[in-house]
Amino acid sequence: MGKFHWTKQAYAVLLLCAATAISLPAQTLTTLFSFDDANGENPYGGLVQGEDGNLYGTTYQGGSGTSCRAYGCGTIFKISPAGALTTLHNFVGYPVEGSNPAAGLLLDNNGSLYGTTEYGGTGNFLGGTVFAVTPGGTVTTLYSFCAHAPCVNGTVPLAGLVLGMDGNFYGTTEDGGTNTGTIFKMTPAGTLNVIHNFEGPAYPESGLVQGSDGNFYGTTYWGGAHAFGQVFKVTSSGTFTTLYSFCPSQSNCTDGAYPQAGLIQGTDGNLYGTTSQGGVSGGSCKGYGCGTVFKITTSGTLTTLYSFCSQSDCADGEYPVAALVQASDGNFYGTTAFGGSDSACAKGEGCGTVFEITAEGALTTLASFNVTNGQHPRAGLVQDTDGNFYGTTDLGGANSKGTVFSLSTGLGPFVETLPSYGTVGATVGILGTNLTGATGVTFNGVPATFTVNSTGTAIRTTVPAGATSGTVQVVTRGGTLSSNVPFQVE
Repeated sequence: MGKFHWTKQAYAVLLLCAATAISLPAQTLTTLFSFDDANGENPYGGLVQGEDGNLYGTTYQGGSGTSCRAYGCGTIFKISPAGALTTLHNFVGYPVEGSNPAAGLLLDNNGSLYGTTEYGGTGNFLGGTVFAVTPGGTVTTLYSFCAHAPCVNGTVPLAGLVLGMDGNFYGTTEDGGTNTGTIFKMTPAGTLNVIHNFEGPAYPESGLVQGSDGNFYGTTYWGGAHAFGQVFKVTSSGTFTTLYSFCPSQSNCTDGAYPQAGLIQGTDGNLYGTTSQGGVSGGSCKGYGCGTVFKITTSGTLTTLYSFCSQSDCADGEYPVAALVQASDGNFYGTTAFGGSDSACAKGEGCGTVFEITAEGALTTLASFNVTNGQHPRAGLVQDTDGNFYGTTDLGGANSKGTVFSLSTGLGPFVETLPSYGTVGATVGILGTNLTGATGVTFNGVPATFTVNSTGTAIRTTVPAGATSGTVQVVTRGGTLSSNVPFQVE
């Protein structure tokens, strides 16, 4: 079975369900912005909330860069929660910098942003880059990957980065190395080392997540013992372990197949993810199933929580290709690239959905796309500290170039710490909404000194002496806001 190919031209789509889909009236989905080529098109990656309260993201194509044929080399943008978009950077590609960012951005605990481009670089046309970008749009290329074999340090980084507890960045390349793909570690200054070369066809399309145990976890689209993809663990020094290989014996891969998205670690310590195909489906989905949501322990015990297209019309969605996010209510939220209750898209396959799923596998379809409000979300969601969800669709909208949307489900505001761990005395950022006039910050009840930024959207604090692991709270004029995940004092 071939891979999905997300291109400008078209999409090539390739146990009884553990839970039943719950059909509820659609939640409030709002199209905030429709791309029009000049300000970018095809936002493949998701969004990240910045310290100024805006959301930051990338478009794969479009913009004013002219070295990428007629399609543009992609952009970096910021957008307010109300929908005011500013193009911060137009990529120009080889030989100046990278081009075509396929992933979203990473915000570090100092408020700086980092990302990858699939192609381009200062020394080649095709290899890809790692870059830093200021909130004002100044881009610095930190590393350019090789474009021609043997690319021992890897090539074509499709996924974004994760900032490790050791202060280094970790990521993957889809190709290169000794076979097909690598895992790398890079210092903030741009010194890169490969810590693992995948054996045989693997093609890691997603990034990594660092678990609370300090190890990194991820997936590969192919590879594993049965060539249907795998879940793996890798240490910061490169010790690699395959935790689970999909489709060990089932004729239709009822446990899932071809995971394109990365993992997240839930507050219960388990890892959660999606497979783009496999599962037990009511529709055909090319005979390989319409995708799954799964849970896996850090020791490798996998449970399939939900199989998509549990209904004959696939109103619950098909082909989840993005990672999940655990929201402040403890449930998980995500997107499917196809399916849904609206058949406006080609061949009646549906334009995609937004869904909510519990840790036990009860799924609720929250919204279906219909071309006008977006089409085929390739990225997952981010929950802003205002409580709402924000995301992108690759196509659709007023100009058929993709959209930014918001989804309100009634969840209230909260605060988010960056990072979610630290030692006593460590500097910690806190993202929030309407923090101006805050009168207190506590780490599991222990008061801390702090300062609020000028926009009232972020706090800078230090972990106080005597603090223990637990909830961070901020006392504001409107009430007390709690962190969405417990802070871990190391």
